[in-house]
Amino acid sequence: MQKDDIRSASGADYGRSLAGFGINILVRDIAEEAAWLGEVLQLEVIRQDASFAVIGYGKQHFMLHVDATYAENPLLSLVPETGIRGGGLELRLYDTDPDTALLHARKAEAEGRGSVLRECSDRPHGLRECYLLDPNGYCWIPSSRLAP
Repeated sequence: MQKDDIRSASGADYGRSLAGFGINILVRDIAEEAAWLGEVLQLEVIRQDASFAVIGYGKQHFMLHVDATYAENPLLSLVPETGIRGGGLELRLYDTDPDTALLHARKAEAEGRGSVLRECSDRPHGLRECYLLDPNGYCWIPSSRLAP
């Protein structure tokens, strides 16, 4: 489904269009999370309301759902109401400049929105990367390829 179609599709039509592998992230506040993803990681908010958002990264997209939308879902019982979520999960963005993302993350951190877990560094696996925690505690790792 194209971005313009995603913006106007019913929930059922959008759901039927999904294929392959998907990611859905449960968050406390859609507006806060979508703003952080846009400001810090330069991701595109394709569609957003108070309970749901579709976020774009290149040709891919993933979803955010606010906790209340999972009231009938057993997964919600495993998600902490406060504190860090997503422990052990790395959300890697392989085509995002980590130094630029770090600058934006520092600004957001100063405003009490997210934090920097690890500064930028050149890693032995051929990537320059940093570790950033969003306001819900999910770990995002923007990275760029190092020259051989």
